[in-house]
Amino acid sequence: MCGIIGVLSRPPTRPTPRAENLLGGLDAAVQSIPDVGPVVAATREVDSALRGLPGVLALAGQGELVAALSSRLDRLDDFRAQREAELDAADGELSAEDLEAANAELFELADVLWAIRNDRFRTAREVEALAGRNATESAIGAYLVAQQAFSAIDRLEVRGRDSAGIHLYVWDHDIDDDSLTALIAARGNDALFENGSVVQTCDEAGRSVLSFVYKQAAEIGELGDNTAALRAALADDALLRRAVSSPAARVSLVGHTRWASVGIISEPNTHPLNSAEAERSGAEHDDAPYVVAALNGDVDNHGDLRAEHELRIAGPITTDAKVIATITARHLAEGIEPVDAFRRTVSTFDGSVAIAAISASAPSTLLLALRGSGQGLYIGLADDCYIVASEPYGVVEETARYVRMDGEQGGEIVAIDTATAGELAGIERYAYD
Repeated sequence: MCGIIGVLSRPPTRPTPRAENLLGGLDAAVQSIPDVGPVVAATREVDSALRGLPGVLALAGQGELVAALSSRLDRLDDFRAQREAELDAADGELSAEDLEAANAELFELADVLWAIRNDRFRTAREVEALAGRNATESAIGAYLVAQQAFSAIDRLEVRGRDSAGIHLYVWDHDIDDDSLTALIAARGNDALFENGSVVQTCDEAGRSVLSFVYKQAAEIGELGDNTAALRAALADDALLRRAVSSPAARVSLVGHTRWASVGIISEPNTHPLNSAEAERSGAEHDDAPYVVAALNGDVDNHGDLRAEHELRIAGPITTDAKVIATITARHLAEGIEPVDAFRRTVSTFDGSVAIAAISASAPSTLLLALRGSGQGLYIGLADDCYIVASEPYGVVEETARYVRMDGEQGGEIVAIDTATAGELAGIERYAYD
């Protein structure tokens, strides 16, 4: 089994929380002791305020604030432990129903205290480490997307970890074309789409879109090794840093952690894969639509599809996932709209599959497909953000609200966009046919 990750976000729709409000919220929780219900409610409000980009902006670089919040969390933890001891000592004095209700409240308090310490604080630290000092808000937002993906991949590595990769589209950047040509000269001609590859392409309006990919493949390794390597590669990428530092820069991301079933373990076979084909050059290469995709499951007829469409795939790329991006791009070249191009592609696949794909022509739209009972995709409704993962535990750090795609009734296709990120109403659902 493999794991898919997708992250789409939009500019925050709420302000950055103020330090005094965060501290006041935890003070209110402390003052509510020993009434567990109000303690939990007040602490939950602080946890909600610290989610997403507003929370990172509030915490990044604010060591004194984190320390002050931590001291209040310590007091709440002490209360929780004391209350647990009291319940243990009162064994037999409470009815089973009352004891269950009291333990449920304490469990909820433990959960929110853990979330603030280990999710909110850690996210801010990791984003700050990726973005560096004096990062712009757009850069912090972009590196938050990357951190959300890394954290989700870490959780999904139990599904397979012989390789992992993430891909980012960056658009609305302010790097001029002449500068870009020089900056990507050494990295933009990788036909195998390996770690650090960059492709310059365009959206449907002709605006520049940059494609960045980071990959790690290793047959033997420990949990977390792949994301550590990806994190280091992304943090060291000066071109990515320059692009996402543009005031209006936007990003979208597809990631994957793999257990190889088709194709050897190698960087060229590590997902996501792009639509570039071998033996294309000049205008044919420049004008070709550009798509990136990742796959869970197996496209059982990928060999037949390669032959049917006469796909020109570089020899070292032997994974079945390559046909997703290439065939979708072929349909886009015929003038078909992205959703229909994607639907026409996946409807020809035999096997149980979960697929995520994004076209450079519409880099803000993530396309998802699910068919068969052996795979899963969950769309988390987070803070101005969609988090897509193959399991619920890939989204729970950011949200407890998610939509489960259904692939058992002939297949389902979903399109989500950054414009409505986090909103249930923004999820567009289609049948395979």
